[in-house]
Amino acid sequence: MLHKDIEAERQRFIEALIEYKKLKGHDITVVFDGVKGGEATESRTVTGGISVIYSALGETADAVIKRTLTQSKKYWIVISSDRDIQAHAWSSGSVPIDSEDFLKVLERKMTAYEYPDEEEDEEYVPRKKGTPRRLSKKEKAQKRALNKL
Repeated sequence: MLHKDIEAERQRFIEALIEYKKLKGHDITVVFDGVKGGEATESRTVTGGISVIYSALGETADAVIKRTLTQSKKYWIVISSDRDIQAHAWSSGSVPIDSEDFLKVLERKMTAYEYPDEEEDEEYVPRKKGTPRRLSKKEKAQKRALNKL
């Protein structure tokens, strides 16, 4: 029963990303764990223009994300709340965005799409820690990435 609930949530998430892709045109790849119920090999499909990867049996989605970032020479905006993934993204020349921050952007964009007459909020600024005077280089990079989303 739980497996069907997870798959239904994954499908809803993919559908939301498909709608977002229609608005923004970004290339989007989503990685899910296939650790417990997955296949022996990594599974890759494209659904509505969204690349969907299920990790191989015994491998975590985190391992797939890290491998992709390490092997790929392109710039990625990585959406994850996992600190280890965020650190790996920074070290690979990509910019991590916290999942909560992305969900706020996604919700705002979808609301603006559904209700185009309403004015969109000013640009989103991620929550900050430390001194409020100047943004760090990482915060500036995250702000630029969020504004692209």
